[in-house]
This record gives sequence, C-alpha cells and structure tokens, in this order.
Amino acid sequence: MENELRVPNHIAIILDGNGRWAKRRGMPRGYGHIVGCDNLEKMCVVIKDMGVKYLTVYAFSTENWKRSRDEVEGLMKLFRQYLKRCIKKAHKNQMRVRIIGDPSAFPQDIQESIHILEDCSKDYDQMFFQIAMNYGSRDEILRGMTRMISDARDGRLPKDGFEDGKMTEALFESYLDTAGIPDPDLLIRTSGEQRLSNYLLWQLAYTEFYFTDVPWPDFHEEELRKAIEQYNRRDRRYGGVKEE
Repeated sequence: MENELRVPNHIAIILDGNGRWAKRRGMPRGYGHIVGCDNLEKMCVVIKDMGVKYLTVYAFSTENWKRSRDEVEGLMKLFRQYLKRCIKKAHKNQMRVRIIGDPSAFPQDIQESIHILEDCSKDYDQMFFQIAMNYGSRDEILRGMTRMISDARDGRLPKDGFEDGKMTEALFESYLDTAGIPDPDLLIRTSGEQRLSNYLLWQLAYTEFYFTDVPWPDFHEEELRKAIEQYNRRDRRYGGVKEE
C-alpha cells in the first residue's frame, strides 16, 4: 500500500477527543489521555514505517492550563511518564525528538526530562518527532519576535536576512520554534472539530487539512491511510480535488 501512496514528508496532528472518548465510556477524562498517549506511541511507529520523515503533534496548548486542576495535574503526571518512555523509543527508532513551545512553565523535573530527551536524540535522523507542549502559535510568534528585537538592538541580525529593505521569510522562520523543520504537508485533526486552535498558524499556510470524527484513541493505521489517501486526491498546485 505504501508504494501506491504518495506519503507526506511531514504530518502534523491535533490529538483531539481523548477526554470525550473516555466520558462516553463512563471513565474520567484522564483515562482518555492515558489511552491517547499509548496510541501516540504506537502510531509513531506506524507513521515512521510508512516513510513519513517528520511528525509534529499538539500535546498541550497554552490554553490547556485553564482546564480543571485535577486534569492538568493528571497531564503533568502523564508527561513525566511519557517523556521517560520516549527516550527508549527514540533510541529504538533512531528518532530525533524536539519539544516546541515554552517549557519554562512546566515543573523543573519535566523541564529536565525534556532536556535529557532532546539531548540524547539530537543525532538521530531516521525520523524527526516534534511534540508541542505549552504551545500556542501566537505565543510562538511573539516570543520569536521578542528575541529578534533583542538581537536587532545588539546588532546580531544577519545582513542577508533582508532584501530590498524587507525581512525575508527565512529570517522570520529562524526565530520560530520550528526553525529548520519543513512545513507540514498534511494536517490531521481528530474528533470532529474543524479549527486550528492556535496551532502552527505560520507553518500551515499551504498545508492540506484532513478532519475526521474519529477521536484520537481510536485513530489507528486504517484511519491514517484514509487521511493519506485523501491527501493523494488533492491537487497540491492549486488546492482542491484533482480533476479526473
């Protein structure tokens, strides 16, 4: 099947629907996050084996701090477990892992786990896995532009970052969390919502979108193939569906 499909180089996913999935089963929302996390580990392997080089997932937004205290604390506990397990996965799959977002808001032990994970996987190149944690695209842009202003004041901006007096896209992108990562070819959002939710607003400018009602805990290989098949039917030159 892989040989028949044009597999995207970079897939971005909004992992939506974990809490609602659990609620429909009479379970607490935290249970849905646990199952969703387990599914992410499995799908990373599936996506890598299909030949996708870059995967970026939305795990925790800047707005998620507004959720109930119990849910946020449950997510912090889950992050602690997942980041440690991810080290083994990174070694096994030769996968470089980067956290995008602002990790300074997390407890110190989580920040340390992030540093260890990024450092131990920095030389791998079989797959590039980005996890958006405490991420919001507007926050990313504001943080990036704040650094740029500081560099401008200190005279550190490269001269080739401007053409005819205008900033180049390359210079702007170098200040984003995703610097050095190609833009996504395909965005998948699970669980029926059809909005970006402050996710990769700059990077998704020319990305194909795929929305599905399937919640993330039920999004397995068959659903991924459906998304990629839909992607293959898109006309990447002009947008829309290819003419037969």
